[in-house]
Amino acid sequence: QVQVTESGGGLVQPGGSLRLSCVWSGDIGAIKNMAWQRLGPMTGREVVAELDSSGLDNYPNAVKGRFFITRDAAKNTVYLQMNNLKPEDTAVYYCHIGSIQGAVEYAHWGAGTRVTVSS
Repeated sequence: QVQVTESGGGLVQPGGSLRLSCVWSGDIGAIKNMAWQRLGPMTGREVVAELDSSGLDNYPNAVKGRFFITRDAAKNTVYLQMNNLKPEDTAVYYCHIGSIQGAVEYAHWGAGTRVTVSS
């Protein structure tokens, strides 16, 4: 089975930065894409970063220029660097990994890590 675990959340003041990590294990197959999604009182459910198989990253306007998604394949890890955090960024952040196994597509999710932005 595949396990996905997020970490790195916590309490940070507005304008601060955090780096979230997502580590996976198990036979995940061929990775198709990766993403970070958040669920919070101000945003609802929102995808905040996407990384496709070619290395192209994409962000919505709410976080563009502040959030950056990267991958370290050797460590089975995807990161979300969050800069200039705002109170509206408060949410539980989830890591998503899309993969292909036996010509079947799968979506893998972690349990999330909580980010609170407050002064």
